[in-house]
Amino acid sequence: MPNLLILGAGGFGHMVYESAMATRQFDKIAMLDDACKEACVIGKLVDYKDFRKEYPCAVAAFGNNKMRLQWVKKLLEADFVVPTIIHPSAVVSPSAEIGAGSFVMQRAVINTHTRLGLGCLVNSGAIIDHDTVVDEGAHIGLGSVVKANCHVEAHRKVEAGEVIFAKRRKIDGVDSRMLEDALYAFGFGNQCSYVQPFGAGHINETYAVFMPGENGEEELSYVLQRINIHVFKKPREVMENIFGVTEYLRQSIRAAGGDPDRETLSYIKTKAGENYYEDTDGLPWRCYNYIPDSVCYQSVERPEQFYQSARSFGRFLKQLDGYPADTLYETIPKFHDTEDRLKNFKQALRRDVKNRARTCKDEIQFVLDHAADCSVLMSQLRAGTLPLRVTHNDTKLNNILFDEKSGQGICIIDLDTIMPGLALNDFGDSIRFGATHAAEDEPDLSKVSFDIDLFEAYTKGYLETAGDVLTENEKANLAWGAKIITLECGMRFLTDYLQGDTYFKTQYPTHNLVRARTQFKLVQDMEQQFENMQAIVKKYS
Repeated sequence: MPNLLILGAGGFGHMVYESAMATRQFDKIAMLDDACKEACVIGKLVDYKDFRKEYPCAVAAFGNNKMRLQWVKKLLEADFVVPTIIHPSAVVSPSAEIGAGSFVMQRAVINTHTRLGLGCLVNSGAIIDHDTVVDEGAHIGLGSVVKANCHVEAHRKVEAGEVIFAKRRKIDGVDSRMLEDALYAFGFGNQCSYVQPFGAGHINETYAVFMPGENGEEELSYVLQRINIHVFKKPREVMENIFGVTEYLRQSIRAAGGDPDRETLSYIKTKAGENYYEDTDGLPWRCYNYIPDSVCYQSVERPEQFYQSARSFGRFLKQLDGYPADTLYETIPKFHDTEDRLKNFKQALRRDVKNRARTCKDEIQFVLDHAADCSVLMSQLRAGTLPLRVTHNDTKLNNILFDEKSGQGICIIDLDTIMPGLALNDFGDSIRFGATHAAEDEPDLSKVSFDIDLFEAYTKGYLETAGDVLTENEKANLAWGAKIITLECGMRFLTDYLQGDTYFKTQYPTHNLVRARTQFKLVQDMEQQFENMQAIVKKYS
């Protein structure tokens, strides 16, 4: 074992001497001091280089922060080995990083991922909590507490018994206290590189959270959302549904040999262990892991893509076949109750609070002419001939993540509307969104048409993965599901237009009316090809 030279033989120097003896890491220990004359003092400070051969290890035991740090650097320049001295009674995390020439004294505690610079002193009984940075030459005083995620500046002295709390740092892209509070609530505030708006959803406020990666590059790691409580009035129930379903999906995926971290969303609890964080305005925030090397499409670009989306939603239904649907909350009451949607439409029409009915007479008449269709599926549900299942209730193409390389659908996202429902509604919503080449808000109706080939591609993929769990009556009503959900969606857009655009985000005054017209045009096209639709379902059943 090497010999150790201690510079400074004052009171603190003797503390270091005793600590070094207690470590049993050194054969012989001697001291240098300009004033003190004791048997263990073998010279003055200026003589330090003369002893390097006999004492290859040396430390600077000075209470003054700047003096201690200056001597640590001198010793390093003179090719001494400058060790850290940690008293055996101290508790130091294996992940902590402690700079050369630092001292950790009796019963001090240094927790996980803490970093100390050169020449630091953590005095007896001091506690430094996890993920804290202590710059060079600092002194953490007797019995003091430095909380998690703090930054102690170079040369600073934290007085005995003092408690240091973390200060919030500026995060690029954060433009509100609410967003900042949410980042800290989920534990990202001290590491987050920046945030930016994310996605193209109509309902929630969504942010991408970028964190430092292992190679030093900033990586998109999490997705943070503020839930729209005007739409989802019971966020606790929304999040209980989501956590219950995603945890069940993880088990199903793992049992099938899949990757649960990639094939379902993994939601994160707050630091307080809650399913979501509620800010000072009472608005809920939730967070989940971002799935890398994935892509989301806003519209169908090729039939194979639509086919893969069908397999994804069909697999989703099958994976949740054993989940008890009656244990889920109905987070949006009567969400796909088409009869109730018709009732709401008639009320909005009767009230006409924005005096808009005069601008959409043809669309109003279209709904009234199709009123009987609104009971086709609901009557079968009441009769028990259609089963209640765990359904997504928003099965658009852009609620699937696709693998960037293989092009296969890997994960279903946007789980706010997970509820008990009809499989036919999920099937139908995919068709009304994807079996057309026009945007949902295409103002030129000549560009809007129902594509029977895309309908066939989707039906084939859906029945390949979900066909063995669907009943024969469900299969027989798939074409009705497509038509009715498209009618319902158009009715919802028209209702919102009459009510003054209170539900869907709009970019111009007639945006919801334009959306309604595209849906009604698709319904008309489906009616013209309804027999073909039914024949296709039968073909793949």
